[in-house]
Amino acid sequence: MVTYKYKALSRSGVEVTGVIKAHDRDDAVIKLKEEHRLILEMKEVMDLEFLRTKTEKFKIKEKNLALMCQQFAILLKAGLPIAKTVELVGLRTEDRSLKRMLESIAEDVNAGYGLADSFGLRGEKLPTTFIETMRAGEEAGSLEIAFERLSGFFEKKSVISEKVRSALTYPIFVIIVAIIVIGIIMIYAVPVFTRTFEVMGIELPLLTRMVIAMSGFFKVSAIPMIILAVILTVSYRIYHNTAGGAIKIDKKKLSLPIVGRISIMNTASQFANTFSTMLAAGIPAVRALSVTAKSLTNAYITAEVLRCVEQVEQGYSIGASLKDVSELPELLIEMTAVGEESGSMEGTLRVIGDYYDQEVEFVTGRAVKLLEPAIICVLAVFVVFVLLSVYLPMFSMYGAIG
Repeated sequence: MVTYKYKALSRSGVEVTGVIKAHDRDDAVIKLKEEHRLILEMKEVMDLEFLRTKTEKFKIKEKNLALMCQQFAILLKAGLPIAKTVELVGLRTEDRSLKRMLESIAEDVNAGYGLADSFGLRGEKLPTTFIETMRAGEEAGSLEIAFERLSGFFEKKSVISEKVRSALTYPIFVIIVAIIVIGIIMIYAVPVFTRTFEVMGIELPLLTRMVIAMSGFFKVSAIPMIILAVILTVSYRIYHNTAGGAIKIDKKKLSLPIVGRISIMNTASQFANTFSTMLAAGIPAVRALSVTAKSLTNAYITAEVLRCVEQVEQGYSIGASLKDVSELPELLIEMTAVGEESGSMEGTLRVIGDYYDQEVEFVTGRAVKLLEPAIICVLAVFVVFVLLSVYLPMFSMYGAIG
């Protein structure tokens, strides 16, 4: 099959452009004449599936994605053609990956391909929410509204992620520094004191012998432990990248103390905000629920919600189907059902999404506040332990001299 880009006059006299696949040029002309009154221009272009094997894959940060959507919305509202809009946004962006992606998309759009298809091709790692909302806007002829909604959605998501990341930065930094300091003390500092005590020839207390034994273990096992940690991390990632592995691991995460609650609140926030954005873009409820499920970061809840999609397709209500997903908060399910019954599900989900955004921030902040003193206590106990192990032999030596 060969792909052709064409420009034609429809039966009503409107000029249209697009792409069509056919066995050859004559076959393409026959197919086009069945739908259009007059073919103005037609030329062969590269097939989209061929591009898929040749394209570079891009991953874009949510903050940059929000800014890009805002620029698209402004330029499209000003009446600029889609191809020109893509080129201008690409010129104005500072993100190199995004710039290269938009340059490729501009070429695809000029060749006659749809914007959503091209973004889906060039940005393989872009969120499903982004692609499907754009596709819905493209189909409805309201791309500027779709981009406006996406801008608000990703901006909000970026702000929440940044707050959570900021809250976790300090305790993570302290833990890393503590591990490094403990390693240095055990591998380098304790052996120095050990040699000193050996020269003195004094009997060492139990506490000191324990520290020396720990130091010897760390000195011998440091490299094997690092290698083991790397192997376990890689194995975890490989297993988590499999469908079954991701579902099992993410299900376990939900039952963990503190971490599980944060994960549930975060999933509820993602569900409400994404579902609301999908519905606001004019996407049918069943399709919106399916896209929302695929956009969730917890693979187990994704699988559960996709099972709900099958029930909804069979005629069940969304609220009734979601009751089978026991991991989702009851408030979220009840409000979804209320919104569905009242015909205002989009607005209801938007409000409940704001609520769970605040819950994520609150629960994370409280967990961090509990974690910080716990880290300090553990470090204090370790410091006291090491100091006593060093000073007890000295006290024994001074007592013997006295």
